Amino acid sequence: MALTETKVIDQITVTENGIVLYREATRILKDGDQIAQTYHRTSLTPGQDLTGQPANVVAICNAAWTAEVIAAYQAAQAAAAQRGV
Repeated sequence: MALTETKVIDQITVTENGIVLYREATRILKDGDQIAQTYHRTSLTPGQDLTGQPANVVAICNAAWTAEVIAAYQAAQAAAAQRGV
C-alpha cells in the first residue's frame, strides 16, 4: 500500500475587476486511486506582489493585470475608502 500526496492548481478565475482567484487541490492517493481531497483558496488583487505564487497563476496575473486594470482597481479602492466602505 503506497500513499502519496499531490498538489495541483485546479481552478483559476479572473473577476471583472481583475482579482485573480485560484484553488489548490491536495489529493491523497492510495496505490494510484484518489481516496481524499482538500482545497485551499487564494485571492490576489491587481498589482499585488506575486513572489512565491505558482508559475501558472503568475502567468495569468501578468496577462490579466494590464496597467489600465491595476489603475482602475486602485481607483475603485480609493473611492471605496473615501466612502468609508
